[in-house]
Amino acid sequence: MSKPIIIISGSPNAASRLNGMIDLVRRELEQSGYPSKTITVVTLPADDLIQSRFGSPAIVEANKLVEEAAAVIIASPVYKASYTGVLKTYLDLLPQKGFEGKLVLPLFIGGTLAHMLSIDYSLKPVLSSMGARHFIRGVYATDNQINRIQSDANETAFDLNEEVTERLQASVQELVAELQLRSSVQ
Repeated sequence: MSKPIIIISGSPNAASRLNGMIDLVRRELEQSGYPSKTITVVTLPADDLIQSRFGSPAIVEANKLVEEAAAVIIASPVYKASYTGVLKTYLDLLPQKGFEGKLVLPLFIGGTLAHMLSIDYSLKPVLSSMGARHFIRGVYATDNQINRIQSDANETAFDLNEEVTERLQASVQELVAELQLRSSVQ
């Protein structure tokens, strides 16, 4: 069995449209034979995050998932031209070279195209300082490209437009191809 792909969700909102992107990516990975696990940062103990408790069992467990991952998907909404503060708080608790040798796929969503470069200008420099060198083409979507749908059972589902769906599928295909290439070299 291949190593899992870890999805780190930096959304503070359980009903975020970002979850629609994550759900589609997870399904695409599973169809390609790659298991995934998600670290939802807001479910980690707030005191551990805020007080930088590196030794906290929850933080140690989350970091172990990242360490053992074949690839890491970093997902975040964009607030004030950058990823969320809760995501940054967790990134600060990862080891300094926590992304060394990892394939990284960024997924961002924002209210406007004006912040499309936030992946390149806010996320990639931080991840590069943590050893990331292999980035898969990221996907930036806007809120109006993903519809939130409430079912009668009060469950939230998402409808992604065709363009975002195609870009997400292409990024997952690129990630899978890179993972397959790496496993054939080893």
